[in-house]
Amino acid sequence: MIFLQHAGKYTIQEHSTMKNILLNDGNAIPAIGFGVYMIPNDGSTYNAVKEALRVGYRHIDTAAAYFNEAEVGKAIQDSGIPREEIFVTSKLWLQDYGYEAARRGIDASLKKLNLDFIDLYLLHQPYGDVPGAWKALEEAQKEGKLKSIGVSNMTPNLWKKFVPQFATKPSINQVEYNPFFQQRELRALLAEDNVTLEAWYPLGHGDEKLLAHPLVTSLAEKYHKNAGQIILRFEIQEGVVILPKSATPSRIAGNIDIFDFALTEEEMEQMRGLDTGKGVHDPEAPGVGEMLLEKYKVHD
Repeated sequence: MIFLQHAGKYTIQEHSTMKNILLNDGNAIPAIGFGVYMIPNDGSTYNAVKEALRVGYRHIDTAAAYFNEAEVGKAIQDSGIPREEIFVTSKLWLQDYGYEAARRGIDASLKKLNLDFIDLYLLHQPYGDVPGAWKALEEAQKEGKLKSIGVSNMTPNLWKKFVPQFATKPSINQVEYNPFFQQRELRALLAEDNVTLEAWYPLGHGDEKLLAHPLVTSLAEKYHKNAGQIILRFEIQEGVVILPKSATPSRIAGNIDIFDFALTEEEMEQMRGLDTGKGVHDPEAPGVGEMLLEKYKVHD
């Protein structure tokens, strides 16, 4: 089924493999995407993206700091799938923050991806000259280089610090999210402007405590699914965009095979009860921005 979500409501269309969510700018985003974080640019990303597209994914999520935009672009071009059917996300790195640097960074992503436009472009981290970089994204959106624009790793405090300075509301905030860390405060804040939450680490980065939780395994047995599929289905029904990652063909295919069943409202409430309110990454921790800037250099 395709679910078109807008302002907290769903319009449902029949489809076997995908659900789309309507963003606050009017564009639709596939609710499940294929993430390529930490997949090497030695041909592995190209092969993984080709396989993901083959089994039905139509949303690919990369970033300048993943160092694999070029392989993503080549896989898209070699897939034989029309460009307009594939939703591509990339992200601006901290090295290119500030207005002028961000404009160059956007063009660099377009060149590496070998695309005329990017469907969604995010500020990857909330540090440095965020307002200047955001202005560049807004202008690139008006120019047609970017269809939708958003942010990533913004906590409620960071959101309140930066977003009031923006002329345009972000359409997406991509953050850590899984059943153990359900971002309740942030989701309430984003809902005020119909901003969609997008999840990295939707499976808790393979957290065995999550995957082996008795509630998850009992639901997996009931629905004849694996634990990961139960978790991803819960997140989809919560209206979250999810980005499971794998380079293993069977897992790539399995992660998208979640549209032939639905959890009941009682089961959804039980899953909501797994929330601990704690994640593995704290964007507000002292020195995080400096550490990330030093660790990842996207150009000399």
